[in-house]
Amino acid sequence: MQIQWLGQSCFKIQVKSPLGETTIITDPYTEDCGLKLPRLTADIVTVSHEHKDHSDLSKIKGAEENQNPFVIKGPGEYEIKNVFVRGLPSSHDNEAGKKLGHNIIYVINAEGITLVHLGDLGQKELSPEQLEFIEEADILLAPVGGKYTINGSEAANLVSQIEPRIVIPMHYKIPGLKIDLDTADKFIKEMGNHKEEMDKLKITKKDLPQEDTRLILLQV
Repeated sequence: MQIQWLGQSCFKIQVKSPLGETTIITDPYTEDCGLKLPRLTADIVTVSHEHKDHSDLSKIKGAEENQNPFVIKGPGEYEIKNVFVRGLPSSHDNEAGKKLGHNIIYVINAEGITLVHLGDLGQKELSPEQLEFIEEADILLAPVGGKYTINGSEAANLVSQIEPRIVIPMHYKIPGLKIDLDTADKFIKEMGNHKEEMDKLKITKKDLPQEDTRLILLQV
């Protein structure tokens, strides 16, 4: 599995199976946010909610000739090219969605690895049912920038509950981003300041850490 961060909550995830390589794009954004998304091809696109910095499909074409990508925008269970995706409802704020609406958490299973994308999660605490849904997470993609989602300390608390093998922060302030978010500094501090920085993460099931959670910062 290879994971590349494209800014905000957008990732390019490439996985292999007997059917070949499958590309997943999560939460593609418009240029209004200050970042420019390259033209992409994908087999699967997941959208956590309909805000424009998470749901712009205009620059994504299907990986298969003359076909559009399979777009997932809601809860349920899906199987595309040996990739299993499950969507779970959650809230974009800590008031049951009354302020910012709702959000979908996605669990992606491929190559024997379970990856969880929290989207724009705003709940400070997950329900027992939600925790059970994502408790097997190997890799957790978590928003940490606050303002519109959980902040760094709240995200660190969730990490301690979920105990993933790897956590990758997302949806935080980086150069060029026009949206008012916190940087990842508070989250990094709450996680003990032990971070690894890289352009892309290439990982197999056998390479997953068995004890402490690895904090990996991906560069855009």
